[in-house]
Amino acid sequence: MKNGFDHQKYIEMQSKHILERVNQYDKLYIEFGGKLMADLHAMRVLPGFDSDAKLKLLHTLSDKLEIVICIYSGDIERNKIRGDFGITYELEVFRMIDVLRKHELSVNSVVVTRYEDRLSTNIFIQKLVNRGIRVYKHSATKGYPTDIDTIVSEEGYGQNDFIETEKSIVVVTGPGPSSGKLATCLSQMYHEAKRGKSAGYAKFETFPVWNLPLKHPVNVAYEAATADLRDINSIDSFHLDAYGEKAINYNRDIEVFPILKRIIEKITGKKSNYLSPTDMGVNKVKDGIIDDDIVQEASRQEIIRRYFSILCDYKKGIADEETFHRIKLLMDELDLSENDRQVVAPAREKAVLLTETMQAEGGQCGESVSVTAIQLADGKIFTGKSTSLLSAPAAAVLNVVKYMANLPDSMHLLSPLVLKPILDLKQEILAQADTSLNLEEVILALSICGATNPAANCSIEALSKLRQCQAHSTTILQPGDEKIFRKLGLQYTCDPIFSSSQLFYFA
Repeated sequence: MKNGFDHQKYIEMQSKHILERVNQYDKLYIEFGGKLMADLHAMRVLPGFDSDAKLKLLHTLSDKLEIVICIYSGDIERNKIRGDFGITYELEVFRMIDVLRKHELSVNSVVVTRYEDRLSTNIFIQKLVNRGIRVYKHSATKGYPTDIDTIVSEEGYGQNDFIETEKSIVVVTGPGPSSGKLATCLSQMYHEAKRGKSAGYAKFETFPVWNLPLKHPVNVAYEAATADLRDINSIDSFHLDAYGEKAINYNRDIEVFPILKRIIEKITGKKSNYLSPTDMGVNKVKDGIIDDDIVQEASRQEIIRRYFSILCDYKKGIADEETFHRIKLLMDELDLSENDRQVVAPAREKAVLLTETMQAEGGQCGESVSVTAIQLADGKIFTGKSTSLLSAPAAAVLNVVKYMANLPDSMHLLSPLVLKPILDLKQEILAQADTSLNLEEVILALSICGATNPAANCSIEALSKLRQCQAHSTTILQPGDEKIFRKLGLQYTCDPIFSSSQLFYFA
């Protein structure tokens, strides 16, 4: 797909805009919403957007800023998972610190918000302290959200320890939504005001894009991405009243704005310059869009991917019925169907054909057939089916890499001498019910064969070309295959059908 977004132009415009906001205060606390790094959603809906654009933006301002990371103690206790990487929020904090340091960005501290004296939370804190990282514990704010006098007092924000910072910009971020970023910003503003400092608040949120239309596919894709959070894009009525122009924000920011404005005015002792929640933002994403048609189509495809993802989550019992109906409504709003994703029909057609053939040959009528289709950047689509030897994703990837490496389709890349010990191990030693090789096992086997087989080595090198290619499976991917698809950068979807009746395997 061609680029519809100019990353460099965006970085230049965005950094300039942030610096303009900083100059109004002694110190500016910026709440960074969304994903600070590896923003794969933005990369998918804005072709040309660098998934680490926020990191690179911060690097341009590195001499002026430091970073505070927030994590809600309840997310630690529940082992909440970041879906795109499949790791807990606790591990995500560790990963964030490592990545920020790698980019030479200063991590001031970690704040555990709405702290409760629980075992898992205290162990997490101790791990950080043992590695020399400052940790602050902030309790739930007394009186929030309606009792402004209590919130902005020693009983409210005053109970929190003051986070000592040195730079003029303090970025407050977290591993996910509801991490306590806003409360931390306001708590710091309260303590700064007590010390006679002029501190301001701003919000950096990539989506929704405030100066794109309400039903622009980019903004609808954001609603699809947050369907489980019940976020709804809305016209900012405060902005419309104040300036006579339409601006797009989401329901939670609009609902909380009157309270937030009163809190800021109570802290600073003067009337706020912010007349709307949109005023608080520093979003310049629209300035980076150079081809709206490309961006719109990419966003429509993202909505369809989100639709399939929620269907599978609903089947697995992770998503609720309201989320399912919400994503279906968004599909209908843009008149989208499942087959608008080009890789879907070939996978389904191959599965139907295989099922009919199997039944004609006396196979069990209810037997499940899994097919994975992969679409390359040139539009060519390859399929692979599940067998007693290979999972469908593994078969599809083998077919693709042979094509990419200009190898004949009839060539066997994997030596039986390598495969047999693996199959024997899974069946006889590990006693696994499903002994077919998943994608991870196939890639490892390929790498071993590559030591003596140049064709296998070429196939391994071709794997890097799968990044951002499209894939669809007629059944829910098994955990091992899903993990490798994610690592290879494949943008995959699945039909909400289990490939096996085993409960434990997909639990």
